[in-house]
Amino acid sequence: MMVILGAYAAHGLAARTTQAMVSAVETGVRYQAWHTLAIMIVLVWRQVQPLAGQRWVVALWALGVACFSGSLYLMALAGLSLGIVTPIGGVLLMAGWLALAVVALMAKQ
Repeated sequence: MMVILGAYAAHGLAARTTQAMVSAVETGVRYQAWHTLAIMIVLVWRQVQPLAGQRWVVALWALGVACFSGSLYLMALAGLSLGIVTPIGGVLLMAGWLALAVVALMAKQ
């Protein structure tokens, strides 16, 4: 899905909306891609060394991507303004990284 959205933002969206909205979709795609990769890495880590906090990391990132990237997509593609949802998504993404640090530190002990 993110590949389709990225391609659409690069080639078709500019005719429908402003450059700022195209940039918003590109940002959403970039954050979704990096966090999807990070989720997959944590899931592989969980297969090798299961730790309770890993589920929190994955859940925070998944919710963060849904809120952050999803709200940017809806804003650019449907004209919806979801206000506070985008920054909440960003906070969830950051909380996921903080949770990852905590899990990693606890795994060393």
